[in-house]
Amino acid sequence: MARRAPELLVDLLLLAVAAAWGASFLAAKDLTDQAGVASAVALRFLVAALALAVVCLVRRERMPRGRGLAVASLLGCTQAAVIGFETWGVHLTSATNAGLLISLALVFTPVLESVAARSWLPRSYFVAAVAAVAGVALLVSGGGLRSPSWGDLLVICAAVVRAVHVTASARLTRGRGDSTAAVVCVQLAVCAALSSAIAGADLPRAIGGLSASGWVDVLFLGLVCSVFAFVVQLWAVRRTSATRASILMGTEPVWALAVGVILGGEAVGLPGCVGAALIIGASYAGQAIERRHRRALVAEAPRPVRSAVPPRGAPTISRSR
Repeated sequence: MARRAPELLVDLLLLAVAAAWGASFLAAKDLTDQAGVASAVALRFLVAALALAVVCLVRRERMPRGRGLAVASLLGCTQAAVIGFETWGVHLTSATNAGLLISLALVFTPVLESVAARSWLPRSYFVAAVAAVAGVALLVSGGGLRSPSWGDLLVICAAVVRAVHVTASARLTRGRGDSTAAVVCVQLAVCAALSSAIAGADLPRAIGGLSASGWVDVLFLGLVCSVFAFVVQLWAVRRTSATRASILMGTEPVWALAVGVILGGEAVGLPGCVGAALIIGASYAGQAIERRHRRALVAEAPRPVRSAVPPRGAPTISRSR
């Protein structure tokens, strides 16, 4: 049976987010070497918040208010934590460990969503998720894993918070009429404020010392990896499940490897090729399992029964127990 176009569009856009985030590792590495971790994160969010604020102003987007503003601010805090932990962790650990550990969000997200929805996914889904993680291990462990470091722990924190953020985004924003761009604009403004406060006096010095390539990294991370990616992520999770979004965005290590091979000149051996194939296969298998499970739940849901309302003025029969 052919898939509907909107569903395919959601999948393609989420894969584009994964590709952008996969490329962000190389850009973030270069930027943190020049500006430091805190200033790199602050510059990324400042550019992103300013760009999206201009878009919202031109489009005359209505900013969220009341509960919507509170939700957007909360999601901004979780998003800042994800990027902060991830950037700091990647700066301290190896790409091998970071690429494996960040993919643990694949396992954390369905668990969180299942607990929140009180409806567990089939065991076959978790088999697919474990297979995807095993594929990441094969993909990035060319030199073998080393003992966990502080950087590894920070990346694990990023994976946990990413799962919380994706699940919360889906549950807290679904069904609300707030503009996606406006919600993300609030999130980015919160991220920019938090990260700038953490960077403090180092931020002006970092801005003055950036090279041309550093500014290219800032613009790529701010506009593509933040504005585009965050808007698409929130738009997509409103139209699909957090688990499915996490599965598709879990291909991020594959894109990271592709960028490393094409731009960084890294070599990929047979284990890496097997791992890439395993990740892609497990991602699509998990997506199919999750979609069938979701449709089965909809089909099994009891339909509301219409109560017969007597015409106005007609006699009614009362029943006593």
